[in-house]
Amino acid sequence: MREFKLFIDGEYCDAASGETYESINPANGEVIASIAKGGAEDVARACEAAQAAFDGEWGAMTSAERGSILARAAEILTERLDEFAELETLDVGKTITDSVNIDVPAAVSYLQWYAEVTDAAVGETIPIPNAGQVDFSLYQPYGVIGAIAPWNFPLFLGMLKIGPALATGNSVIMKPASITSTTTSLVCECFAEAGLPAGALNVVTGPGSVVGEAIVTDPHVGKVFFTGSTEVGRRVIELSAQNITNTSMELGGKSPNIIFADADFEQAVAGAVFGLLLNNGQNCIAATRLLVERPIYDDLCAAVADKLSSLVVGDPMDEATQLGSIVSQEQFDKVMRYIEIGKEEGATVACGGKVPEVPGCEKGWFIEPTLFTDATNEMRVAREEIFGPVLVAIPFEDEEDAVRLANDTPYGLGSGVFTTNADRAQRMVRAIQSGTVYVNTYNQVYPQSPFPGWKQSGTGVERGMHGLLENVRYKNVIMDISGEPIPWFG
Repeated sequence: MREFKLFIDGEYCDAASGETYESINPANGEVIASIAKGGAEDVARACEAAQAAFDGEWGAMTSAERGSILARAAEILTERLDEFAELETLDVGKTITDSVNIDVPAAVSYLQWYAEVTDAAVGETIPIPNAGQVDFSLYQPYGVIGAIAPWNFPLFLGMLKIGPALATGNSVIMKPASITSTTTSLVCECFAEAGLPAGALNVVTGPGSVVGEAIVTDPHVGKVFFTGSTEVGRRVIELSAQNITNTSMELGGKSPNIIFADADFEQAVAGAVFGLLLNNGQNCIAATRLLVERPIYDDLCAAVADKLSSLVVGDPMDEATQLGSIVSQEQFDKVMRYIEIGKEEGATVACGGKVPEVPGCEKGWFIEPTLFTDATNEMRVAREEIFGPVLVAIPFEDEEDAVRLANDTPYGLGSGVFTTNADRAQRMVRAIQSGTVYVNTYNQVYPQSPFPGWKQSGTGVERGMHGLLENVRYKNVIMDISGEPIPWFG
């Protein structure tokens, strides 16, 4: 069994308490690793190390030097792709195919892109009416960034936070989700080998109620990036008020995927299935509400049900497996409760809804991909984030009705529109209240593409240049070049 310790000030170390906890393989219930259980004392030490690095060697480095380190870390991660992919699958329960082809390459691509934009946060000259003065702006790092990541994409979302923070010259204290900490802990080796100065990156594992809250309230931390549930996001906002700490958050979602009768049928079916099932539906932007124009509702739902029923649910380490396990017993129980709630509310289970038999993984947490039909947008399964392989299909009458249903939610993270009518597509992307809109596709992720959350799905922006600039503060400078004293009109 592997052991993963805290990473503070350039070294792996035990938690101050000496406590550890176990990381469980959700596919078979076996223990895969021992994880150091950090606490407030460890966070304080990590924040001090981060501040010292920013005030010292790391903060003195040029943007080119920072870029070289990030690029080298990406190279090392690529060289170790198979190792990281296997560990990600064992820890999360996602398929090895996804870990090899999606998760680790995505983490690498983000590091590579941020390595190329370390000097992109440039200021501007601002015209002012006084010819004897100049006005210009600067972007400067916060100093210490706190980053709190969820359990569904540990490595990828870890790099999504660490990459831009380091690229802009900040030091980082990172808290991965307690149940999926292994790859985030291990990746510290890649950064250390790449030449990152001690203290520039620190990883403290442990419970969010202790480690996460200590990060948010530490006075060294200038900004916190959080990805997780809307409920926990509210708690982060409350805690950030203690020091008026800046926050940027990607929170929950209940994204609509709107299929018009004129859509390419096969493209729409594929979009409905992939829109739901990336990482087995454990995805904030997952398209879990399938809004279908009534003339094709029955046919589209039947085709989606057939496709979902044909997918292979099995051992995540088997390359033939298309859907792996749910991440934990707690999450498994939650999803199964919602399936029962959907039945009680009167929705029809068109497919799935049961626990499949997976040979060799009898102690694992598996759920068949599930489609509810005969549903309404008022049902709990259509309004609350389930975070699992559960799709709710709701008919709509026309374009106006589709917009009404799509926007009738407290969330606004993502949405999809499938249509061959370009004019309709343009109208829909403007009318839908979400930070990201996909047209005739879904779940496409690129480092260059901004990722904002609307309504209760978040604040700020991640990814892209807008996301990069979330890691720096804006400063304005007004300088007198006339050599004359300020005139006094008192």
